[in-house]
Amino acid sequence: MPQLVVASANRKKVIELKTLLEPLGIELLGLDQFPHLPPVEETGTTFAANAAIKATAAAQGTGLWALADDSGLEVDVLQGRPGVYSARYAGPGCTDADNNAKLLAELASVPDERRGAAFVCHLAVADPTGAIRLSVEDRCRGRIISEHRGGQGFGYDPLFLIPEYHLTFAELGLAVKSQLSHRARAFARLVPRLPPLLAHAAS
Repeated sequence: MPQLVVASANRKKVIELKTLLEPLGIELLGLDQFPHLPPVEETGTTFAANAAIKATAAAQGTGLWALADDSGLEVDVLQGRPGVYSARYAGPGCTDADNNAKLLAELASVPDERRGAAFVCHLAVADPTGAIRLSVEDRCRGRIISEHRGGQGFGYDPLFLIPEYHLTFAELGLAVKSQLSHRARAFARLVPRLPPLLAHAAS
């Protein structure tokens, strides 16, 4: 079974990715299995650049194929913020709760009809030398609500409403989210191309 390192220390994200990839016969390894690897500084100004940085570092550090996911929230009225800074929007060492609180404060005076937003996901796959061999991106549109709803998911999920379902990502649950999310849509682009790439490399 081919192995693929997921360049993320976020266990919830790794679990979500396993749901998408393990049915393809690909064994996913999280960065928690490689404690010797130093943290990677995400210095890119785009999701694509940060995904490439993380995939390259994980591949070179492990000698394995690596997959990196850089994703975040873009809010229309905030000109695309928090964007690539989504995970650290409230400052260094912040928590999901801190980020959500900052976002709600910034949108406090914004009416519902102007709270459009999109979750964006960029995926990059690097070979063991660190060269990027595959790169895809997709997004999921929704709206930011004014109060937390739901106990599942992570990040901004409790605030991101899917209008068609009248539920937030944190209320939908992993099974449904794995079909609708920005990450699922990006993976729909990636999945047909990934197994042949890994199989060719192993031959």
